[in-house]
Amino acid sequence: MKLLENKVALITGASRGIGEAIAIKFAENGANVAFTYLSSEERAKSLEEKLTAMGVKAKGYKSDAADFKAAEQLAADIAKDFGSIDICVNNAGISKDNLLLRLTPEQWDDVMQANLKSVYNLTKQVIKPMMKARSGSIINMSSVVGVKGNAGQAAYAASKAGIIGFTKSIAQEIGSRNIRCNAIAPGFIETDMTHYLQDGGAEKWFEKIPLGRFGKTEDVANAALFLASDMSTYITGQVLNVCGGMAV
Repeated sequence: MKLLENKVALITGASRGIGEAIAIKFAENGANVAFTYLSSEERAKSLEEKLTAMGVKAKGYKSDAADFKAAEQLAADIAKDFGSIDICVNNAGISKDNLLLRLTPEQWDDVMQANLKSVYNLTKQVIKPMMKARSGSIINMSSVVGVKGNAGQAAYAASKAGIIGFTKSIAQEIGSRNIRCNAIAPGFIETDMTHYLQDGGAEKWFEKIPLGRFGKTEDVANAALFLASDMSTYITGQVLNVCGGMAV
């Protein structure tokens, strides 16, 4: 039996990068996958076809996780199409890096909406069916930057640190209903968001990473699989750093 056999997983921001890797990993392990995307329609359609070819049910939804009404509608649509939501991975997010003196109020608000408010929006929706089922796993994507900070990323770091505080609080609120809530804090992972760090001069970043390399999206997907599955039924309110040792 596969680790997520017949489970329904919702993954936000899954048309590329870490979200896409998690969707594929979950499908490989038997989960039916509902995922969101914002603009990459072709990539979303391709992912939907790839997941369906694995023998599971899969559907992409164009939805803005930062919009509360959209999140509400998304949850209703998934309940209608899939019947339940057993796992929620809040992965959608953006980065607008700038020194604080140059960081505009609009940039700050955009990052908070996309990264932090989106987690509130979706978690609020999925805990309703999870409480009824008295079972569920919520996984929130934070960052090593949210754990230790980073110059030039005040907004991103604050949003990701906020996710950690939110995760720990929600874990305490819903633990009695057998619902778990954990966070993953990736370090430098090879994605579109970090490609500029890899182009010439990557060695300077490797010096900050004890394992001496960037991580793969599959490294994060494996951590998500662990937290989504019954292998972690006694783990909640925790932050799993997938960062090559940066958070040590």
